[in-house]
Amino acid sequence: MPSTTYRAAAFVAAARQLGVELTVASEQPSTLEATNPAGLLTLDFQDPAHAAEQAREFSAQHPVAAVVGVDDDTAVIAAHVAGRLALRGNPVAAALAARDKHRQRQLLAAAGVPVPRFALHRLDEDPTALAKTVAYPCVLKPLRLSASRGVIRADTVAEFVAAQARLRAIAAAGDGDESFLVEAFIPGYEVALEGLLVNRRLHVLALFDKPDPLDGPFFEETIYVTPSRVPAGLQTAITQVAERAVKALGLVEGPVHAELRYNERGPWLIEVAARPIGGRCSAVLKFGEGGMGKGATLEEVILRHALGMPIPSLQREKQAAGVMMIPIPGAGTLREVRGVEEAKGVPLIEDVQITAHPGEALVPFPEGSRYPGFIFARGETPAAVEDALRAAHARLSFILLPPRPPSSSAAPTRP
Repeated sequence: MPSTTYRAAAFVAAARQLGVELTVASEQPSTLEATNPAGLLTLDFQDPAHAAEQAREFSAQHPVAAVVGVDDDTAVIAAHVAGRLALRGNPVAAALAARDKHRQRQLLAAAGVPVPRFALHRLDEDPTALAKTVAYPCVLKPLRLSASRGVIRADTVAEFVAAQARLRAIAAAGDGDESFLVEAFIPGYEVALEGLLVNRRLHVLALFDKPDPLDGPFFEETIYVTPSRVPAGLQTAITQVAERAVKALGLVEGPVHAELRYNERGPWLIEVAARPIGGRCSAVLKFGEGGMGKGATLEEVILRHALGMPIPSLQREKQAAGVMMIPIPGAGTLREVRGVEEAKGVPLIEDVQITAHPGEALVPFPEGSRYPGFIFARGETPAAVEDALRAAHARLSFILLPPRPPSSSAAPTRP
């Protein structure tokens, strides 16, 4: 997992719950690595093949029974490690296809999976000339960024030119690619499918509704609620499209997170990733008997599968559940967050986690991607859960200081 991930605590807790030894491999060395050589490892994330060789050398002293990647980049590294150590995992080519949006689109289209019309372009192409050749509305999308970062809808030539300029700025900052996709905008209602591949069979763990419209110009996500209120027949069609997608990419084992839309023409595959749901959103999922958060976590299920341990249940708990990725309130430096205790006091709210820290710069989409926090709720119905999430969010106030001038040479400070 990358050193900046939200996922560490959940996987550490899952390993402790299962009684298995965990080694956390990151791209940055930890100051504690020398005192805990079996538990902490530094890998070359820029070169997955080298990372796999480093993992092989590590396994000579500390035998490795399973490997799990927690996000898009580390899913590719995990595939390399799994192949090098003959562990359960995805083929490298499949993990790479899931990571690269253009390669993914090519494979899905060739397999007849319904995807938006797409074309690959370079950021150094003349934006005005290019903008006059595309059909509107369209979506500009980086090839490798995640969490909707850099994804921009354009309805006119002027909007396309402005969007391409923003993508160039993201790339110039070292976070983007030299190429990008231009896709047809697919209208409709969006859902997210969380699944687990076991020997090529896709088990649907949850289907989330996204009740807030995601029509652009940017695509910041907010609320996920499960079980889905989509009619049963349409849920089946959505699952079938996801199954065809993972087969087309060659994915065979482990977690899958897919984003789909549906309209009068049926379901459309927007994106599929060989990783679990991002951020801290996995806390909304519990499996097996025992409501009110007493079931097995998603991380426990993932670790059990990777290790070949029995999985008592892939059935999600009976209660409805939801999470809100708290919208980024604006550009600026966070001073404080008010109303957290009031938000926690809203009926059905389980927790409110503010992950942004005072002194941290908040960057809105499409340049930003890190949400300032998460709200979790459980209840008898999806509608009640959604209402609770909105009510809790309404009680929060984010106090921001103005953004620092770009020309300022002063180093950022943290109180």
